[in-house]
Amino acid sequence: MKHTLHEKIVVKRPIEACFAYLKDFSSIEQWDPGVYRSRKLTPGSVEVGTEYEVLLKLPAGKQAAMRYRQVAIIETSQLILQGEGENFSAIDTLSFKAINDDYTEIDYRAELELLWLPSPLTPITKPILNRIGKKAINGLQRALTIPQAAPNRRLRDNILDKLIAPAALSFGKRGYLSLPRKSHSSRMDGKVVAITGPTAGIGLEAACELARLGARLILIGRDEQKLRNAAMQIQDFSGCNNKAIHLIEADLSSLSATAAAANQIKDSLARIDVLINNAGALFASREETHEGFERALAVNFLAPVLLSKLLSPHFNDNSRVINVVSGGLYFQGLKLEDLQFRNEPYDGSKAYARAKRALLYMSNESTSKTSYFTMHPGWAATPGVAKSLPAFNKRLQNFMRDGRMGADTIIWLASAPELQAYKTPQLWFDRRPHAFDVLPSTKSKPNEIQQLKMWTEATLKQFL
Repeated sequence: MKHTLHEKIVVKRPIEACFAYLKDFSSIEQWDPGVYRSRKLTPGSVEVGTEYEVLLKLPAGKQAAMRYRQVAIIETSQLILQGEGENFSAIDTLSFKAINDDYTEIDYRAELELLWLPSPLTPITKPILNRIGKKAINGLQRALTIPQAAPNRRLRDNILDKLIAPAALSFGKRGYLSLPRKSHSSRMDGKVVAITGPTAGIGLEAACELARLGARLILIGRDEQKLRNAAMQIQDFSGCNNKAIHLIEADLSSLSATAAAANQIKDSLARIDVLINNAGALFASREETHEGFERALAVNFLAPVLLSKLLSPHFNDNSRVINVVSGGLYFQGLKLEDLQFRNEPYDGSKAYARAKRALLYMSNESTSKTSYFTMHPGWAATPGVAKSLPAFNKRLQNFMRDGRMGADTIIWLASAPELQAYKTPQLWFDRRPHAFDVLPSTKSKPNEIQQLKMWTEATLKQFL
């Protein structure tokens, strides 16, 4: 059976922005609800011959793989791709026409051939395919439409957060897959993004997508070879030039090394548009750094606060600081009398969660020119989780998100235009603001938060 899907939309975006978003066909997973996952198989920039793997959603949780090849690219005018699957094929054509400087018409045509379909099923199959095509083009229109305002906290989320268990169910991949918007279509050309912990997991996934959006990257990590490997992966994914990636080697468990990294960045670049404090570590046993700080506190709390303070003179009028925390903080409160975990048997998970809660409270520093955001990624299957929480990772591996799903809100917080003037302290998850506290026993009083800030200022003073 042969069938053609044909749809047109008009979006309020310049033609260059529309074309740039769709040129890399692996973005289809962000806008087509019928696609589970897509990836560019050919490393480097997109050109004729670039190949993609696309996993289509089927009933009963099944998937079907297609392999697409870019067969034509007419800059800002047309994209043509040819796809092959088991017993079916497709030729997808996307044509672009500028209505004016602000609006673009996109013409989407998919010529399908289903080799396996018996003729008697043709009459009922075509309407189904038409609905699939309509959902895809509606998803594309939503992906290219910039919301006029940032989302507000919903009563539904407040209730679910307080109930804990229903909210936790959304921490896995089902929560991400149910999101109405998954697109990253706002360009970041010319923006400078510094990110810690960029060599694996959600940090690497965020760096890849931000580079694809055109950002210049500063990768901050402790292992030079891992940084170089990450830079290569980012270039393969995004097609960016190696000059768009700057490497800074620094062990963030050392505050003096963190300060040196900040000074190196300030000497190299005139401004920072986005700082992503993503690096984190969970330790099985208590150890102190050479500077006398418990390691989890140093890496997960003191280092990101110090880095933010030292780089703040280089923030511009719309800079953003994104602190990555953990949903585990919901179950741990501050222990001001024992921030360094000296007075009770050491528990790595508790130390990690307490440090992340402290970082949450220190993220309320938005100024007239800088917005501070805090987010948690849900339960993501990353190398860090597999190493530090092997039993948890094994038990929930079929439920957990992959790194790209976990990184989604980081990328959105870094790039979304609707957040430009956002200053309200919030804890973000899946692109929505959520409660800081869900248990009365973990909620800190204002005077306790002030004590934390005073202790932090005094502790970091020698490194500023």
